[in-house]
Amino acid sequence: MRHLSCLALCLLFPFALTLGLNAAEGDFPPHPDSIVRPGVPKGDLIKFDLSGSKVFPGTTHEVTVYVPKQYDPAKPACVYVNQDGVQWGAPVVFDNLIARGDLPVMVGVFVRPGVVKAANGATALDRFNRSYEYDGLGDGYARFVLDELLPAVETKVTPDGRAIKLSKSGNDRAIGGSSSGAICAFTAAWERPDAFSRVFSNVGTFVGLRGGDLYPTLIRKYEPRGLRVFLVDGSHDNNIYAGDWWMANQTMERALVFAGYEVNHVWGEGGHNGKHGTAVFPDAMRWLWKGWPEPVKSAAPTKNDYLATLLIPGESWQLVSDGYKLSEGAVVNAKGEVWFTDIPNSKAYKISLDGKVTLSRENTNRANGQAFGSDGRLYAVASGTQQVLAYSEAGAVSVIADGIAGNDLVVAHNGNIYVTNPPGGASNEPSKVWLIKPDGGKQVVDSGLRFANGIALSPDQSLLYVADYRSHWVYSYSILPDGTLANKQRYYWLHQPDAIDQSSTDGMKVDRDGRLYVATALGVQICDQAGRVNAIIPTPNGRITNLVLGGEKFDTLYATCVDKVYKRKLRTTGANAWDAPNKPTAPRL
Repeated sequence: MRHLSCLALCLLFPFALTLGLNAAEGDFPPHPDSIVRPGVPKGDLIKFDLSGSKVFPGTTHEVTVYVPKQYDPAKPACVYVNQDGVQWGAPVVFDNLIARGDLPVMVGVFVRPGVVKAANGATALDRFNRSYEYDGLGDGYARFVLDELLPAVETKVTPDGRAIKLSKSGNDRAIGGSSSGAICAFTAAWERPDAFSRVFSNVGTFVGLRGGDLYPTLIRKYEPRGLRVFLVDGSHDNNIYAGDWWMANQTMERALVFAGYEVNHVWGEGGHNGKHGTAVFPDAMRWLWKGWPEPVKSAAPTKNDYLATLLIPGESWQLVSDGYKLSEGAVVNAKGEVWFTDIPNSKAYKISLDGKVTLSRENTNRANGQAFGSDGRLYAVASGTQQVLAYSEAGAVSVIADGIAGNDLVVAHNGNIYVTNPPGGASNEPSKVWLIKPDGGKQVVDSGLRFANGIALSPDQSLLYVADYRSHWVYSYSILPDGTLANKQRYYWLHQPDAIDQSSTDGMKVDRDGRLYVATALGVQICDQAGRVNAIIPTPNGRITNLVLGGEKFDTLYATCVDKVYKRKLRTTGANAWDAPNKPTAPRL
């Protein structure tokens, strides 16, 4: 790619530029690269309607595809996806920048929001899907683009017969838009950074229409993703019931900088329209694609103390094993070896310290939760027989308790066992928490949670934590001298996906510093002792059922992720319930 213009070179530096446009709204002269130039090859435009969507049933989307003259079907092209159809004079801009070598050969895909046509347009109104598709969080729109829109584009040919082949690499893809189309673009890249690495946002709607105001918080808590983001906004942007667009965009920029992202911005005095974005677009594209094909990287380390403390530079998730139907029940023994079960197959596996995975036992009666006790035995919930079992090191099995349709369990250092019992059964019984004493006595010590699931003890074993799968809470209880519970509180507040009304909280573990690691639908949410989520680490396949801190030094996070098991080394040490209790340092309140 050729050298950039002086203005574009300025944009490489992370400070706000106004392009001399800080005057009245509307003082945005056309950019030189937005003007048709003689002798520059003109790309082709292909238009079609896309219907039959499974992600957005009943919708029709108008699509315009730009294909540059330089495109050779022998090499898949880079991609730019834009919401709300053709904007920014993008076809002319792409003609000019591709001809000069400032952009790679790039296919532009410009798609308008979906419309559900009324059966009779004369008497009924169409359903307009724009806010639903664009303002909502979650992966729905990304799935629409990746699974439906781009494959449909690849079925088309140019007027001169060239087949359209698009790169599948996220490093070769950008996405952008204006207003709701801008937050839509960010959401698609946020959900699928493997598919989009570059985002252009003009007057982005990062406000409280459908949850977009959550992004600055999530950005600060999540492990940073490989995204490069360009923001445009002006002081005369919307300030209405849903929020202040101007302030929201500045808050987004500050959150991205805090989290270490490569982000640039142009602020001005414009209003809620595309004028400023059109003036900036050519140089924004140069900046977003600078250095290509080098991959996008973080501009700086995250300032999130939790992430900086726990994550090891250069250490990421590693695949341990795969091919399971539902991997669950992660647990660690005194050597640091990890056990887990594949519930539908009724098999249990062991991960040795050298990473080798071996079959530990079969016919587990759909064993779910597992925990080692201080006596060295492996305790397990056998939901198929409604029993709690214990396995000796030699494999001999003992029935500890029956009549408990358990899900997960933890064994305290003093031998007390706590078991979560989800709702259901023939009598549709409510969710329960059971206490099983060392002498075999059992009693219900709590009930009333929607779906009691994961369970853990604080490092000093004075508190019991129970996850409610069907809410965004983890409950905290004081453990009384007789093992019963008191002082029940909805204590840990978790984030939950926009598309479901629960956090899907499953397995939980603590480290010796008192942090709580929670397996949720958003990944591993890490909480401080005060009950606040400080960090979120997603898993590679976006799924997780259970977790444990294992390895020789109990510093490796193992995650069972349905069909896969991953591991990742951290700067921490797990607190094991079978070990002697330890009192962690008090939290910062």
